[in-house]
Amino acid sequence: MSRATLINWMKKGIELLKPIYQAMLKHILKSKVLAMDEVPIKAGKAGKGKMKQTYFWPIYGEEDEVAFTWSATKSAQHAIEQLTGFNGTLLTDGYSAYTKTVDTLNQQEHSIIHATCWVHCRRYFEKALALEPESAQQALDEMALLYKNEKHIREKEIPAERALAYRQDKSEPVVYRFFKWLHEQRQRPELLPSNPLRVALEYAAERETQLKVFLTNPNVPMDTNHLERALRVIPMWRKNYLFCWTELGAEHLGILQSLMVTCRLQGFNPYHYLVDVLQRISQHPNALVEELIPSKWRAKFKDVFLKSDLESLSRSSSD
Repeated sequence: MSRATLINWMKKGIELLKPIYQAMLKHILKSKVLAMDEVPIKAGKAGKGKMKQTYFWPIYGEEDEVAFTWSATKSAQHAIEQLTGFNGTLLTDGYSAYTKTVDTLNQQEHSIIHATCWVHCRRYFEKALALEPESAQQALDEMALLYKNEKHIREKEIPAERALAYRQDKSEPVVYRFFKWLHEQRQRPELLPSNPLRVALEYAAERETQLKVFLTNPNVPMDTNHLERALRVIPMWRKNYLFCWTELGAEHLGILQSLMVTCRLQGFNPYHYLVDVLQRISQHPNALVEELIPSKWRAKFKDVFLKSDLESLSRSSSD
């Protein structure tokens, strides 16, 4: 079969999955806490021998679901469009587009609290270790105390109400001590703007309010590590397929990866899921499409999933 035939079949199959993906994204936006990030992907020709730089913007919901939305640019406008209708806490890295997104949506009668990631903050101080080892290590030690407290909460499986009290008792003094130290360090005249420690101090100071959000909401993680683990498929797969030939191909890849990664997060085989829903979708009511998103499918169809005719033929031929 020609490559064009195979691509067309893939395209038609993914178009069947698109309503499920859209229903899952809608379900994700009902979360009270979302994590969002951006990851580059080459897609579409920019000229002879060159590909365009485009971006996936994965959104991670509180029920372990992730949707890889795609945009041709890194503009805040895409995030604004994708998050329209969301109300809750948005956890991100320090990219300024998210601040603009939250401000814009809140002006449109949304209610969004912006939280930022402590791991991204920590990375700046790690970069400063070589030039300012003592001061940078002091900041890292304070952050290590915060993560020690989070580990205790996880290991003891402390419920949300008690976890909030634990954070306020154990972590809040550390956070306020850290920012008091940070503001003192910013007064040092010998720290030039190009100094890595100065950069780290300014980064944290500009995001002080957002970094403190986890102290007031027990459901907000300290970082976006869970999202970064989920989006790892994009940089890993780039080594195999390098780029998407067209922008439409990138959108289709986002749909497919959204469902496959979410299946893994939900704890079942993406192959079984895709084989089932690609057969089931033709007879399933459109009004009940949300039943086919992975988190709902697991409860309703996981133990009675439809199998492929080819699988039956393969077994019979081997017998």
